[in-house]
Amino acid sequence: MKKASPKAAPKPARIRVLVVEDHPMLRKGLVQCINDESDLTVCGEAASVAQAMKLAPAQKPEAAIVDIGLPDGHGLELVKNLKTLLPRLKILVLSMHEESVYAARALQAGALGYIMKKESPDQIILALRKILGGEVSISGAVAGRLLTRVANQGAETPLTPEEQLSDRELEVFEMIGQGKDTKVIADLLHLSPKTVSAHRENVKLKLGLKDANSLAHRAFNWMRDH
Repeated sequence: MKKASPKAAPKPARIRVLVVEDHPMLRKGLVQCINDESDLTVCGEAASVAQAMKLAPAQKPEAAIVDIGLPDGHGLELVKNLKTLLPRLKILVLSMHEESVYAARALQAGALGYIMKKESPDQIILALRKILGGEVSISGAVAGRLLTRVANQGAETPLTPEEQLSDRELEVFEMIGQGKDTKVIADLLHLSPKTVSAHRENVKLKLGLKDANSLAHRAFNWMRDH
């Protein structure tokens, strides 16, 4: 009588990753890179905040790669909302903006890492693996800057005017730089026009600007440079 051959041990389940990126080609490339890894799989693709908020509770990913610039909202708010929905979700923020602008804000919002879109696919996968291991993934330059701020807590640390803006104020400032008017910004951020107008006034005050034209010019130039 033949001995039954031992059953092969079941393969461990792949780690489920949600990809939130509105640029189709970049999203396709990210999905392929992730699916090429033997222990990772993309469980959902979203091109907007609305799609991500619908997919996340249904797919229950273990990690997410989230773009900052989305057509119907802002990546920072999405990070906060995803963490509320799925507190154990590990999030890597992907952005075209320099780390100096958003890395600290992304970490404060609940992300574990921040990487720029110009980095190679291998670097993005490496950053994803770092956050999956519970590590923070940011560049050495940004890490040094954050440590300096912590070390200088008792002293005044100089901030740029834009760094003094709250997350919401910065979101409004960005959208002004993109040419969006108050009503459009209110719809995208799910705020009342009155609230957006109040944010506009706060931004003008913090940046030392006199009128709407000066604000629009400053916002446009800032978006162009960042």
